[in-house]
Amino acid sequence: MDYGLLIIGIALLLVSYLVAVKKQTWLLAGFNEKNIKNKELLSKVAGGFFFLPFGLLVVISSIIEYPYENTVLILAMLVLLTGVYLYINRKLLD
Repeated sequence: MDYGLLIIGIALLLVSYLVAVKKQTWLLAGFNEKNIKNKELLSKVAGGFFFLPFGLLVVISSIIEYPYENTVLILAMLVLLTGVYLYINRKLLD
């Protein structure tokens, strides 16, 4: 069990809760909130489709050891981040 990854995964799940449920969009760096059309949808997309699945993957990876773990985590992060970033830029920005 990798305790460092477990702490990071729990932190990601906490951020997911704060962004998706509590609508704390100020935690999202790189977005000018004045340009966002629907802040509630932004919080659901970022918290629910990036932080939640990635946090769960990191927690599972901290418990289960498997080959190429770092590569899988980096690829998953890049795929999730790219998808969420493209969706937000195409649908939610003015």
